[in-house]
Amino acid sequence: MGLETIDLAIVIGYAVALIAIATLLSREKAGHQKDSEDYFLAGKALPWWAVGASLIAANISAEQIIGMSGSGYVVGLAIASYEWMAGITLLIVGKFFLPVFLKHGIYTMPQFLEKRFDVRVKTVMSIFWLLLYTFVNLTAILWLGATAINALTGFDITYGLIVLAVFAVAYSLYGGLKAVAMTDIIQVVLLVLGGMLITWIALDKVSGGAGPIEGMSVLLEQAPGKFDMILSKDNPEYMNLPGIGVLIGGMWMMNLSYWGFNQYIIQRALGAKSQDEAQKGIVFAAFLKLLMPLIIVIPGIAAYVLSQDPNSGLYVGRPDQAYPTVMALAPIGIRGLIFAALVAAIVSSLGSMMNSISTIFTLDIYRPWHKGEESEGELVKIGRFASLTAIIIAVLVAQPLLGKSEQAFQFIQEFTGFFTPGICAIFILGVFWKGSTANGALLAAIGSFAFSVVGKFYFAHIPFMDRVLYVFLGCCAVIAIMSFIDRKMPEKAIDLNGIKFGTSSAYNVGALVVVAAVAALYALFW
Repeated sequence: MGLETIDLAIVIGYAVALIAIATLLSREKAGHQKDSEDYFLAGKALPWWAVGASLIAANISAEQIIGMSGSGYVVGLAIASYEWMAGITLLIVGKFFLPVFLKHGIYTMPQFLEKRFDVRVKTVMSIFWLLLYTFVNLTAILWLGATAINALTGFDITYGLIVLAVFAVAYSLYGGLKAVAMTDIIQVVLLVLGGMLITWIALDKVSGGAGPIEGMSVLLEQAPGKFDMILSKDNPEYMNLPGIGVLIGGMWMMNLSYWGFNQYIIQRALGAKSQDEAQKGIVFAAFLKLLMPLIIVIPGIAAYVLSQDPNSGLYVGRPDQAYPTVMALAPIGIRGLIFAALVAAIVSSLGSMMNSISTIFTLDIYRPWHKGEESEGELVKIGRFASLTAIIIAVLVAQPLLGKSEQAFQFIQEFTGFFTPGICAIFILGVFWKGSTANGALLAAIGSFAFSVVGKFYFAHIPFMDRVLYVFLGCCAVIAIMSFIDRKMPEKAIDLNGIKFGTSSAYNVGALVVVAAVAALYALFW
């Protein structure tokens, strides 16, 4: 293992080029001072291709590449449900929720909750998201990224955390969402090409040099259980991916919360030029999601098969080391390119997460306290300060929180699953049921955590994905009961009459292709 001089030159060259491009894109025209719309929503000028690429670049981070590949090593292709079902979820968000958010001209998800309910709901959810993004998502991206660097180069994990944090700050802190989103085009190209390359190398190694197609045949022959999309109850991973329950249960809640009501993701679509551009970007992202298991999960399965062969010379210490171990198979030069692709995924997600933290803190926590007395320049400065503070905290707590985790991806999913049901209930009923009240939403937010804790410790036999569904239904019931107790139609109910839910023919055709492709994949690997 290790990077040679040419590999290091490629990685350093990429880093310098990315920072230079981000800085260039962040420059404003003479006489124009960067305001909050410029910094947090890229001036609402993103084209569809930037929206779609940025959605995927923000999503495919170390927690996805390293974590999901590790789960592929343990579980197999079934973990790809998060990716393929996400493609359909994106289409649902683009048609039914995005038009509502854009119509109300919001910057943040908490801002929407205040418009629909009240300041209490906004504040509670703002604090929750800030804590989640800082202590779970940002921390996981840093930790898994540093772990990958350590596995490939031997570079100390602590120093790896610091280097990634500094790189992310240099790349995204000044320019905000525009710098992140526009450079994500480069990141996604590098990510997809590098990912395809590592899959090719892994499959070729499995086949003994006979090529990737033969390598895939070997995987199917030697590890057929790794290609079951629907796990049986006797599978040791059933508690994480409970068979048919994945298709009809909590997975929908997990994906809707992530892709539709998650500031970190939806902020890209909110920064689009128009609703049509945002929706085309979402279809583009849905197509890219279909590719992700090929470049993330398959290398994990290949690592499993190779590790069973004593002659392969490949040893995987623990599941989350599967992808970095396979990366080490690449030849000199190519290894640097693939390593740069991994770094691209890490810093893109770090930059996106930092920008979302700064947006929520500045607009939903800081600005209300100052009652409009702050200048636009001051808001941008506060946003940068919030980003910097969050990344420093994440560096400090990364190892204590995740140092002993075997499958970080599953850990992240289960932890966020404590809050996901309440978020989905609040947004779905808040948008489509005029009768839902602020008191009901507030109780659902608190009840989501309470119900999940009870389910985790007193109904441990229930798979966590099923628990997410049951808690969602419980939260919906809480909102309904409390709203009927209030007996008053909320003054802030959403009027759907003036919202354009119609979609273009391009969107409809793209959506049909994505749905058909997902159905075919499930039929093939049932």
